[in-house]
Amino acid sequence: MRWLQIASSAGMACSHGSTDGQKFMGAFTLALVIGGSLPTCAIPLWVVPLCAVVMAAGTSIGGWKSMRTLGMRLTNLKTHQGCAAETAAGTITLASACGIPLSTTHTMATSIVGVGAVRGARVVHWGLTQQLVTAWLLTLPICAAISWSVVKLIRLMS
Repeated sequence: MRWLQIASSAGMACSHGSTDGQKFMGAFTLALVIGGSLPTCAIPLWVVPLCAVVMAAGTSIGGWKSMRTLGMRLTNLKTHQGCAAETAAGTITLASACGIPLSTTHTMATSIVGVGAVRGARVVHWGLTQQLVTAWLLTLPICAAISWSVVKLIRLMS
């Protein structure tokens, strides 16, 4: 099962790059355009490997806390269960191919809850699950309110 999990982890990493990497490259390129470093909003070729290296470094350094939370605190996963969750979260690749942006973290977390629930409802840490879902639901309106406020403030100042 370890070799299968290595393969499913590699697939998950590619899925992560196919969706979250696109968002990162777009935001990075937009910053370059706004900063005056690029004349158009076309992603330069050098941005692709730069963003890949930065994402890999960020995941390697800061991703351990997220991985520990999802793989040990949400429910304690065994090797075969981790493989199953990563394979189920492969829907990210399909969604990315269809142009549908999905959050890797959301997809993995829900796959892990599904894998844990197979062993019984008591195995899943539902309090943590509720905290995750609450954070996901609050992110959109809070970000929208902050963005609206910043635009209004900029308009008042100009």
